[in-house]
Amino acid sequence: MDETKGSEVEERPKWDNKVQYLLTCIGFAVGLGNVWRFPYLCQIYGGGAFLIPYLIALVFEGIPLLYLELAIGQRLRMGSIGVWNSISPMLGGVGIASMVVSFLVAIFYNTILAWVLWYFFHSFQNPLPWANCPLNDNHTGFNVECEKSTAVNYFWYRETLNITPDIETSGSLQWWMVVCLASAWCVVYICFIKGIESIGKAVYVTATFPYLVLTIFLIRGLTLPGATDGLVYLFTPDWETLKNPQVWLDAATQIFFSLSVAFGGLIAFSSYNAERNDCEKDAVLVGVINSATSLYASIPIFSILGFKATNAYNSCLNENILDLTNHFEISDQNITVESYKQWFDYLNETFSDRVSSLHLRECDLQTFLDQSASGTGLAFIVFTEAVIAMPGSQVWAILFFVMLFSLGLSSMFGNIEGVLTPINDLKLVPKWVPKEVITAIVVMACFLVALIFSLGSGNYWLEIFNNYVGSVPLLIIAFFELVGVIYVRGMKTFSEDIYFMTGRRPNIFWKVCWMVISPLLLLGVLIAYIVLQAQKHPTYFTWNPAYELFPQTEEKPYPDWVFAIIILLSALPVISIPVVALYNLICCTIKRSSTRADLTPQINEGFEIETQEQRGA
Repeated sequence: MDETKGSEVEERPKWDNKVQYLLTCIGFAVGLGNVWRFPYLCQIYGGGAFLIPYLIALVFEGIPLLYLELAIGQRLRMGSIGVWNSISPMLGGVGIASMVVSFLVAIFYNTILAWVLWYFFHSFQNPLPWANCPLNDNHTGFNVECEKSTAVNYFWYRETLNITPDIETSGSLQWWMVVCLASAWCVVYICFIKGIESIGKAVYVTATFPYLVLTIFLIRGLTLPGATDGLVYLFTPDWETLKNPQVWLDAATQIFFSLSVAFGGLIAFSSYNAERNDCEKDAVLVGVINSATSLYASIPIFSILGFKATNAYNSCLNENILDLTNHFEISDQNITVESYKQWFDYLNETFSDRVSSLHLRECDLQTFLDQSASGTGLAFIVFTEAVIAMPGSQVWAILFFVMLFSLGLSSMFGNIEGVLTPINDLKLVPKWVPKEVITAIVVMACFLVALIFSLGSGNYWLEIFNNYVGSVPLLIIAFFELVGVIYVRGMKTFSEDIYFMTGRRPNIFWKVCWMVISPLLLLGVLIAYIVLQAQKHPTYFTWNPAYELFPQTEEKPYPDWVFAIIILLSALPVISIPVVALYNLICCTIKRSSTRADLTPQINEGFEIETQEQRGA
């Protein structure tokens, strides 16, 4: 038995060097959320004040969980399913849950990369296609929908998504999105074709290139007019927001999802390590680099958003200046952006009726800064609008979307590895089937399921997957991971495991976090999240040109059948945890019963012999 196990360990592939492994883990942890989710949370939750709950969550929840996953994967040298089956068959469902979550996340995550490719292909045009509205069908004016909104919104909602007015109207497959989606999956397959051998080579580019681009954007962003306003807006602390429990909840979930724990990918990556690798240093390094990247990305992003807000503010003032100049017949250039406030106050005091009749726009820089968005809105609407106003806009657009693609691709490596490694560990496919074929089957399955996101209603479905697949299931999986390692395998055994790998036992901080703080934090976040979600029927925002307040998005409640799918998506990944535990419990009970049944005749026979001997005596 030991020889077989030893041969399996020997056959397991290994990283070429430590740098490959660290870059892969960093690339998996650092993703699109670092660029658009973290800056947005800083913005809406008091700027610098948000860093307090964020850092608390990093220290007491994020890094301890990361350390635990890297350590147990490296020690047992298996993927997520193999690790939890090895600890206890009752925990076998935890690995299956991680695999399902990785599969579902990979499906929608790569769709975002398809959108990035679409924008990348269009970034070579001059002018950029989202800079101006297209002509209408009669070529007598501009498209009405575009004129009512903006060219940037029109290109995103109509030219890219061709979005339907609600989720119940499916629309047809958009062929250009299908082509981009197929291209994105082909890139993933090419990078995965040789397993960790090809991933290890790819991460040298995908994990490092985003930092180069972020640095270029940082230098450029800080030199733009209005950059200071954006940074002041981002980091000015508002301590009052810390009284809001939602802030702490979002900080905990952000650091948790940002580090990509509970997906199974990190366990799989660490299983290819040498047994004596110092996984404690790796965990701290990956966790710190991930959070530092979030902060580093926020600076150029909000410098550029400050530039965009300043441009919008100046345009607003110039419109008002033109109206005042024409109405009061003031000489050109007399009213400037700098002197506008003095002129307005003077004219408003002297000719208040005439000024009020002009219906001047209310120009407030703070309002324009408030309009920055999160998620896809930041990348495909806000940022593309800012790029238009930058000199050499094509270059900046190309750099930005190449950076996004690199960030997303390195995260995809972890998602797909979280599916492929468990398939190999479960031996679902015969050994004679090449790895390339297994990878091709998984990639093709993902592509076919992801076609739902290429429909006219695809963006609505992607939001559902984004909001619900990667929330409750991951919290539950991580909780069972902690319970499995610390309380089933045992803290004493796990300490010996770490001593074997690193030459030192975990200190009191790690033990307290694993045994008490991290499980309680996870449980608290999970309960708070469920309570908040249960208090309201989920809604979504639609892009509907027929809406009376268009171009504002219309908020609608999800239909009941969609709500049922939301519940299913939240429960489906983790249903395997109780099912596998119950199955093993039943099997164990049946086995015990059959063992007793087999032993009963022997016991009775022995009893009869003993009785006869006693009578003879």
